Amino acid sequence: MKNADILIIGAGAAGLMAAYALSKAGKRVTILEARNRTGGRIYTLDDAFFLKYAELGAEFVHGDLPVTLQLLKEAGIEMTPAPLGEMWHYSNDKFSQEYQHPDDWNLLIQKLNKSKQDTSIGDFLQQQFGDEQYAELRKSVNSYVAGYDTADSFKASAFALRKEWQSQDQHTQHRIKGGYRKMISYLANTGKKNGAQLFLNTVVKGLHWGHSLAEAVTTGNVSYKAEKVIIALPLGVLKADPYQEGTINFSPSIPKYREAIGQMGFGSIIKILLEFRDAFWQDEHVVKLAGNDLKGMSFLLSDQEIPTWWTQFPNHSTVLTGWLGGPPAEKKKGLSNEELLQRGLQSLSNIFKRSLQELNDNLIAWKVANWTTDPFARGSYAYDTIAASAAREILNTPINDTIYFAGEYLYNGPAMGTVEAALASGLEAARRLI
Repeated sequence: MKNADILIIGAGAAGLMAAYALSKAGKRVTILEARNRTGGRIYTLDDAFFLKYAELGAEFVHGDLPVTLQLLKEAGIEMTPAPLGEMWHYSNDKFSQEYQHPDDWNLLIQKLNKSKQDTSIGDFLQQQFGDEQYAELRKSVNSYVAGYDTADSFKASAFALRKEWQSQDQHTQHRIKGGYRKMISYLANTGKKNGAQLFLNTVVKGLHWGHSLAEAVTTGNVSYKAEKVIIALPLGVLKADPYQEGTINFSPSIPKYREAIGQMGFGSIIKILLEFRDAFWQDEHVVKLAGNDLKGMSFLLSDQEIPTWWTQFPNHSTVLTGWLGGPPAEKKKGLSNEELLQRGLQSLSNIFKRSLQELNDNLIAWKVANWTTDPFARGSYAYDTIAASAAREILNTPINDTIYFAGEYLYNGPAMGTVEAALASGLEAARRLI
């Protein structure tokens, strides 16, 4: 039996930020983490030779984010600009640099603006744009919602998407020099210097609680007690059926909170990292295909099985990152990493007219992050459903002043689904406890 003032279950960005702030305030904190590493859905590769500092999880700092930037400044961690370079599109066997909204996009926005009652964007499209003439519009919107929000269009709130589309701006993105792992290490190490205890490879299976008493029991039947507990697990883990790997059984049960968790949206994602001997997408063969060189390309959106790819622009690199989100990722979650690799290479083969053999011969390193099947993540990040706002309000209210929740899914601001959202939520949970 090990005692603390506050238990934190989960050592991702939200959990570590809470521990950092609480330990700084003099609280005795114990962090329990199921993985053999900290960071959760932040996972920077640090291999000696290949894919150095590549990100299997979160990758970008999306604009001027106050909590993230303050933390990086305090830690003395540098960022490098990752400006949006050229955005290329490949569909119907053709390259294009000019993006055009699908036909009837403006009509869609007009009808959304006039709508008085929220519904899913999928249902809205079926009701308002169900005719065959709008098939391309429906396809385009569904693809965008799956790719950008990693969401199911028949669960994602139309009003939330309307707000997202109206407020989108072009903040300069950044990457963290040395990867997000540096920020995670800073949080963990600072917490430990302030007396926080961190236990890795510690899977919590049950939480017994009462007023000002929480007892976490691990799969090894080790017990950790505290007056308060912060649940800083991904929403995907909380949504999973009880008794699956990584999930927690609450005793007594918390039906109101479980219902709120079930009402929130959580996406599916598969990320594929490929390192080649040379940046073949910049050679003369591709210049002829595209009618231009792609040296300034940052993103490539396509109609292929793995539809989205990006480079390390503006840095010269031979790494390509593939991205598959939403229902298409959910459908492919059962494929092996080797099968997903081949699907990615086949997509590149189709786009760049290279044989699979040529691409395989050029490939020197690869990694697949199938976050949807990871038992300690079970998906990507949150998106708003019709009920999300009310559910978030419930989950941001402590249970009997004993159980608190923290995570990117509880954030309600312009940086949803980001590391900033997780950090802000962890900090807010700590402030409530302090």
